[in-house]
Amino acid sequence: MTRRRLPEWFVLLLPAIIVIAAVVLIPLLFSLYSSFTPYKLTRPSTLWKWVGTYNYEKILSDAKFWAAFGRTVLFLTIVLNLELLFGLGIALMMNKVTWGQRTLRTILMFPMMFSPILVGFQFKFIFNDNIGLVNNVLQSMGFNVALPWLVDAKLAMFSIMFAEIWMSTSVFAILILAGLFAMPRDPLEAAKVDGCTPWQSFRHITLPFLMPFIYIAMTIRSLDVARAYDIVQIMTGGGPARRTELLWTLMSRTGYVDARMGLANAMGYVSILLSILFTIYFFRKLSAARAELGMAG
Repeated sequence: MTRRRLPEWFVLLLPAIIVIAAVVLIPLLFSLYSSFTPYKLTRPSTLWKWVGTYNYEKILSDAKFWAAFGRTVLFLTIVLNLELLFGLGIALMMNKVTWGQRTLRTILMFPMMFSPILVGFQFKFIFNDNIGLVNNVLQSMGFNVALPWLVDAKLAMFSIMFAEIWMSTSVFAILILAGLFAMPRDPLEAAKVDGCTPWQSFRHITLPFLMPFIYIAMTIRSLDVARAYDIVQIMTGGGPARRTELLWTLMSRTGYVDARMGLANAMGYVSILLSILFTIYFFRKLSAARAELGMAG
């Protein structure tokens, strides 16, 4: 009787499968299980007590969770749209550059190379009330003010958004610039011959061609922004009075400060559903833009 041998491809992939299971799958299943328990870090025995969907029901009636959820959606919407506008403008300007474009592209990538923690500390210093660069510049210009950038709720949210946009606008700019490089010149030249204005050429030719690249950038960034934690935690810690607290900073506070890890994991899975919904939305937009581009071609 012959022994069945494992396929060679499976043997080759086995180490990777083991690593993925140990690093991703097992923690994921553990966190999913604990979201159905009253697990507290200070009371390990609570991990084995099953409470069903109690944590999820508690989340749905928690005003603090929905406030953080609303701020996260608002934060995501504003940041994504501004990054798109700035990235599109930068890409269009760089596409016109005929000398030193490679150097400019390299410089453009610098902000996204920084760690979000480093960016958080950098902008925490820039927006500091007393020694911050922004207030010093305002005072040197004759404005006798010291704005509480990280203390006032609205100014603190603006400061966080500014830091996030500064760090990640280059993602949009690089992807849109790649779309501009891939764009055929014949339609633009034909439109110019037909007497179209630059705006008409951009609106009806350039922008539709760039939409797939824009939706790819939107998909990537929506996942990042929906999980925003580092910059918010460093700059404000979710304050003042939790006015800048987003979903992931709320989860951190619930899990590690309040030690309610089961509830925090349940919040995590709700936020994952938010990320999945945004991904599905942008993927559908991407598919529609590709189909429209194919029909136009």
